[in-house]
Amino acid sequence: MQNKRKLGQEQEQRASETLEKEGYRILQKNYRCKIGEIDLIAVDEGVLVFIEVKYRRTTVSGYPEEAVTVQKQKQISRVAAWYLMENQLSLEVPCRFDVVAVSPEKVRIYKNAFDYLGA
Repeated sequence: MQNKRKLGQEQEQRASETLEKEGYRILQKNYRCKIGEIDLIAVDEGVLVFIEVKYRRTTVSGYPEEAVTVQKQKQISRVAAWYLMENQLSLEVPCRFDVVAVSPEKVRIYKNAFDYLGA
């Protein structure tokens, strides 16, 4: 059985490569702070994008994108706000939240998958 961490890193790399082919410029992978983590941070057409990558080998437990629950969206939002503060970026910087759903067959990008739910 393959190590889950290694498998996750491989799928995040797959997602990253797909995003770059679509014109995203990856700024950071696995951004961590004391309140959580964001898989990828990128720029797409002048917009700062916070990206959650989800992988599912099968759909038995649902599609990968379904795993980005409201609770997870709130956590990602709070970490994104932390990133902006830490990097001294204005809250007025155009940002969005994308989800990349990865399965053995394909990689799907959901642009603007959810709105900011922090605070």
